[in-house]
Amino acid sequence: MTVNDVTSIAEQAIFTIIKCSAPMLLVSLCVGLAVSIFQTVTSIQEQTLTFVPKLLAIFLSLIIMGHWIMNNMVEFMEQLWTDFNLYVR
Repeated sequence: MTVNDVTSIAEQAIFTIIKCSAPMLLVSLCVGLAVSIFQTVTSIQEQTLTFVPKLLAIFLSLIIMGHWIMNNMVEFMEQLWTDFNLYVR
């Protein structure tokens, strides 16, 4: 196993992490922005107001996107296990 192999595996792992976490992060960002705009317009300065909508939105996005996320993770692991004999040499 060479340094290039390790670098390639690390690069693929980081890309998979980013790809799998992006839906929840984007949903959290959009909900946080919407709640912040709502707080600014209504002059409500409650700090805990953003927590519950973000939590619910992330939970819903996990329900909706969970299958896709799991498929990406399984594909990555299958690729690692398929190429295992190349890494052992």
